[in-house]
Amino acid sequence: MSLFQLSPHQLVDKKGKEKIVGITAYDYISARLAEETGVDFILIGDSASMVMLGHPDTFPITMDEILLFCKAVSRGAEKTLRIGDMPFLSYQVSKEQAIYNAGLFIKEGRCHGVKIEGGLEVVPIVEAIVRAGIPVMGHIGVTPQRSMEIGGLKVRGKNLEIAKDILDSALALEKAGVFAIVLECIPSELSEYITEKVKIPTIGIGAGPKTDGQILVFHDVVGLFPNIRPKFVKSYINGYELFRDALSSYVKDVKEKNFPNREHSFTVSQEIIEELRKIYD
Repeated sequence: MSLFQLSPHQLVDKKGKEKIVGITAYDYISARLAEETGVDFILIGDSASMVMLGHPDTFPITMDEILLFCKAVSRGAEKTLRIGDMPFLSYQVSKEQAIYNAGLFIKEGRCHGVKIEGGLEVVPIVEAIVRAGIPVMGHIGVTPQRSMEIGGLKVRGKNLEIAKDILDSALALEKAGVFAIVLECIPSELSEYITEKVKIPTIGIGAGPKTDGQILVFHDVVGLFPNIRPKFVKSYINGYELFRDALSSYVKDVKEKNFPNREHSFTVSQEIIEELRKIYD
């Protein structure tokens, strides 16, 4: 499918009409499954740093690494809107670098837009990227790339000062041109009010039921990442245990000589084997 047959405007048009479903995915198979089940968009998240690369947080992942995941997702979900998550230090240094790196998500990663974490402080960067013709999704509330500054990954917006800052950020990002905003780990009442105040879709993760849409990480939905299980995550199967049990059964079958058997093997005529024995024995 051509890049230009998909557009973030598809999400904007859904606001107030139907709930938007997003999934964070990183590889060909998870993207293919997401597309087959009808998600509205896929975010190739910097959480790949933890889920796919085993780091303790999102800071280490590089542009080269996340672009590799974007390419895989783009091949698995050609018909689904795809948003690339700009990693730490890919947009903070300068507007020029931010535009260049955002462009790589489009040019190499075959994404249809990028996501940037932050509120009022990133508005000039967002404006520059939007002016360059690259759609931007905002991300406020709990922003993992700013976890050291905001005091960790805990619910934000429970006091007036922070709630006001989050709302001001949402309004400023909308004015800067973002097509949607992720609201992460903020009180339900605050996310509901923000959703009322902005004309663009709000996508919640730990932000209650009143946002325009929801997003979760693929590995959380299928229970494949047991290291962290936040309160807002709903796992529909315990994939980690299912996969472990399958692998344990495989190990047991091989050790006990139950696999492979004739069903899983190929054969050749005994005459061929006899001829080989005559030659080599």
